[in-house]
Amino acid sequence: MARIVILGAGAAGHTAARHLGRVLKKEHKIIVVTPNSKWNWIPSNIWVGVGEMTPDQVTFELAPVYKKLGVEYCQAKALAIHPEGGEASETPYVDIEYTGPDNMGEAGTVEYDYLINATGPKLNFAATEGLGPDGFTASVCTAQHAVEANEWLQKEIAEMKAGKTKSIVIGTGHGMCTCQGAAFEYIYNVEHILREEGVRDKASLTWISNEYELGDFGMGGVHIKRGGYITNGKVFAESLMVERGIKWITRAHVSKIEKGKIHYETLDGEINELEFDFSMLIPPFAGVGLKSYNKQGEDITDTMFAPNALMKVDGDYTARPYDEWSAADWPKTYQTPLYNNIFAAGIAFAPPHLISKPMQSPNGTPINPTPPRTGMPSSNIGKAIALSIRDMLNGADSPTHTASMAEMGAACVASTGMHVFKGTAASMTVFPVVPDYERYPVYGRDMTLTSGEVGLAGHWVKHFLHHMFLYQAQLKPGWTMIPD
Repeated sequence: MARIVILGAGAAGHTAARHLGRVLKKEHKIIVVTPNSKWNWIPSNIWVGVGEMTPDQVTFELAPVYKKLGVEYCQAKALAIHPEGGEASETPYVDIEYTGPDNMGEAGTVEYDYLINATGPKLNFAATEGLGPDGFTASVCTAQHAVEANEWLQKEIAEMKAGKTKSIVIGTGHGMCTCQGAAFEYIYNVEHILREEGVRDKASLTWISNEYELGDFGMGGVHIKRGGYITNGKVFAESLMVERGIKWITRAHVSKIEKGKIHYETLDGEINELEFDFSMLIPPFAGVGLKSYNKQGEDITDTMFAPNALMKVDGDYTARPYDEWSAADWPKTYQTPLYNNIFAAGIAFAPPHLISKPMQSPNGTPINPTPPRTGMPSSNIGKAIALSIRDMLNGADSPTHTASMAEMGAACVASTGMHVFKGTAASMTVFPVVPDYERYPVYGRDMTLTSGEVGLAGHWVKHFLHHMFLYQAQLKPGWTMIPD
């Protein structure tokens, strides 16, 4: 019997657990260790953040789902990995701290034969002074954050209805943020709600971002086929902003936030201020801070993890100039180079380099998006790792399935307003996620598979996907027929 331990139950970890429970013989034990009692369909948090959905519509309890699957659920936070075991035993294990109501704060260990690090990101609000719900801005990164964001937003709307004018700022809260998509969707949904409430004329909306140009999204920009023509992402994104009367500031690093005031530096080195009444800024991501120790108890964290605390896998991390980066640098199997029984999935793995070109201001401040690894890429990686572990348990010498972001596509349906008749969404497909200029010399991507449209149909698709993926994640009848 083998013990497969999965750290984290987000898109990557939950997908890995689902497929391992499906394909492994019952003699093997699958254990999911996660600090959260609920699963959250994060893409729909933006609707919670404008009052169009409740937290119960985007979350569900994990324990009953894992019981149905035959997976052991452990509500705990992973603290440290011991890949060589300890002095008393060679069996690898993980130090944990329980987070459930019955044993909160108690220490423990979980032994494993295979380990999947799918812990996801640390929401690094501390990277910018005053950022986040404990500071002066809102967040939609969790369902509870989104509830609080909506409560604040509704207070501002009430004051607008009383005749006051408001300044609303939404975007990224640091020069090295990723996941612009959540903020991108949120600003359009806020704009839509303001129109529905009849107060759009009382609000100025500003988008602030670390992107070099609108439409970068941490992917180095994108060209899309639209209406038979090829358009770059900059034109696509700018047209959406102009149509809805949204101003934008790009190439910006938010350096400090005070009550009602954002301090930011631009790529040309200028220092500026921006006042606000309501602001939702996405934080930068980092690893959760797992430590690692060898058999002698010596700290080997720096050998297993990159400086940002994300786990190194089978990518090429050799430092090279930007023009020497290649799609081939990106990991395929997500197996760690030091231990063949450890994998990292989703946001937990360290990208070998940026996708967007690295830039910094004259003051030496890095201002560029970091690579997105959420949604479809995370799920595909989780599934590939699960199937590789199955085959390795059956005798394979090495991972048998791959999920390189330079060889996979992604589809994104970004809500730009929720309404059954007046709602819209920007629907985009990209192939591959990491551009490959050797295979596709002109645009780095296959233009027959890279496209974008905006319309009501996209909103219906977005709403359908919300229900479909929640259905799949809860392992309801036929879930295996739904693609990841």
